[in-house]
Amino acid sequence: MRLVRRIADLGPLAADIGLVPTMGALHAGHEALLAAARAECDTVVVSMFVNPAQFDEAGDLASYPRDEGRDLEVAEAAGADVAFAPTVDEMYPPGFQTWVDVEELSRVLEGAVRPGHFRGVATVCLKLFNIVRPRYAYFGQKDAQQLALLRRLVRDLHLGVTIRSVPTVRDDDGLALSSRNARLSPAEREAALALPRALATHDVGAAREILAGLDVDYVEVADFDPPVLAAAVRVGSTRLIDNVVLTEEKR
Repeated sequence: MRLVRRIADLGPLAADIGLVPTMGALHAGHEALLAAARAECDTVVVSMFVNPAQFDEAGDLASYPRDEGRDLEVAEAAGADVAFAPTVDEMYPPGFQTWVDVEELSRVLEGAVRPGHFRGVATVCLKLFNIVRPRYAYFGQKDAQQLALLRRLVRDLHLGVTIRSVPTVRDDDGLALSSRNARLSPAEREAALALPRALATHDVGAAREILAGLDVDYVEVADFDPPVLAAAVRVGSTRLIDNVVLTEEKR
């Protein structure tokens, strides 16, 4: 696997490229994305960039887990051909002032709680699409709003990339895999299990009852494609999001 830090050093890649954008802290969910790309593409590129533009709290950015050596080992074992790990200055050089807003999708759910978050997501992903020129880009269903937003970005700007979604990967206890899970104490992790239990009901009212003991940001049905029941909760100092795909009959 080749490690690249500068855009200029990425060079021409094969035509059939699969891109897996990440912020590092790779886990089995990322491995599932890499496996999907490996099965479909000749060349697999994983980006590892902790994007400051999508953090609304400086403390959250500072505490985001970073272990590049381990991430490179995981990525190579999962089949990545190239790891693109740029610096902040490489992605946002001095004088940078161009941003992308997907207006309506950026305002609801996560967007309402984290203003500016999706501007950062849309901008960095558009940059990655332009830099890597992938045929496919792979994202987890766990971030359902991000998926919907990036699909809209691709449609609206006529980008030559297809967004692929990969089902949410969960631990044995049902909690969706996330780099943030490592921050949970054993007691907090037990409390956090209310989140997947609530979403498994596929019912907003029932989900809200189950989550009544937690600090809840939202529990809502989102009319994405496909529609989902989505929720965000805070357990101690850790904020978790999750969703389940709904059928029309269960909405």
